[in-house]
Amino acid sequence: MRVRIHRGTHEIGGNCVEVEAADSRIVLDVGRPLDALRDEVVPLPDVAGLRAPDPSLLGLVISHGHQDHWGLIDQVSRNVPVYIGDATHRILKEAAFFSSGVTLDPAGFLRHRESFALGPFTITPFLNDHSAFDTYSVLIEADGRRLFYSADLQAHGRKSGIFEELLRKPPTGVDVLLLEGTNLRQEGDPKSGKTEQEIEKDLIHTFKTTSGIVLAMYSAQNIDRLVTMFRACVQSGRHLVLDLYAASIAAATGNPNIPKAGFDNLLVYVPLRQRIQVKESLEFDRVSGIKAVRIFPEELAARAQDLVLSFRTSMMVEIESAECLSGACAPSGPCGPAISNSQARNGCSASSSGTAFLS
Repeated sequence: MRVRIHRGTHEIGGNCVEVEAADSRIVLDVGRPLDALRDEVVPLPDVAGLRAPDPSLLGLVISHGHQDHWGLIDQVSRNVPVYIGDATHRILKEAAFFSSGVTLDPAGFLRHRESFALGPFTITPFLNDHSAFDTYSVLIEADGRRLFYSADLQAHGRKSGIFEELLRKPPTGVDVLLLEGTNLRQEGDPKSGKTEQEIEKDLIHTFKTTSGIVLAMYSAQNIDRLVTMFRACVQSGRHLVLDLYAASIAAATGNPNIPKAGFDNLLVYVPLRQRIQVKESLEFDRVSGIKAVRIFPEELAARAQDLVLSFRTSMMVEIESAECLSGACAPSGPCGPAISNSQARNGCSASSSGTAFLS
């Protein structure tokens, strides 16, 4: 077995790894570098078969749904078989409607510790604890060798038990470990990030001591943070308000335990931009499906003290127009009046007297 790392060794993300055995090859991830500019054209790595047909390329394995691992897939030939997590596939399809995602026709799905053969390769996925739902490491076996490739993983999320399982029951006989990571910290290190459980406690305090609305900024695809926000809302007597995009992503996970439309303490707000998208696409089922739990702009001010609103900067003008920011408070300091409109537009994230933008 031979391995070539095409991208990712001198940067965060942008992963692409080529594995060869018995004159056949597979590729692990085709990520877009995180430092690439929004409109920058990033070429595919020089891997035979990604663009033009090459029978020796048997497939492409996508570890998870972050763009630094799949972001160049739109340049890959549709003839290349793609293997990806089932939930990741659904999430990316939903994301494609709203902004950045991709609609694929996978040749197969990754499932935790379920091996499958691809030519001379045996591939075994291992579910990871990561902010992206349905993230996998993969064990690649061929030519009597074993390569364990892990994209992002963590031990402080909602799926920390999966990480502990990997430590208890790791793949055996691994010859090479390819492990991505931006930092490695020992348990108890004061510089280590907080666990989701610790963040939940902090949020409960913030929600209980804030007299007005809380605006929470976090990725809709960070399902761990969605769960943390929801649990903190329930324990503080508030309602979590998702926008239509976040509600769609939550439903796409397919997990009945993930908070979504229909859960108590959960409402759905449809911002103007998303209303336009629905109207132009004629996909009215997207809003009719959340009709029973939908909240409108004119309701925000009256219920401000009851709400934690999943917020995006594109919503700022309409949230200001709803006049619902009075009494909002930043999580890192004492409660005070809402920040000014200019501060909000400039991306103020925390202030001793301002709207709470929780990331």
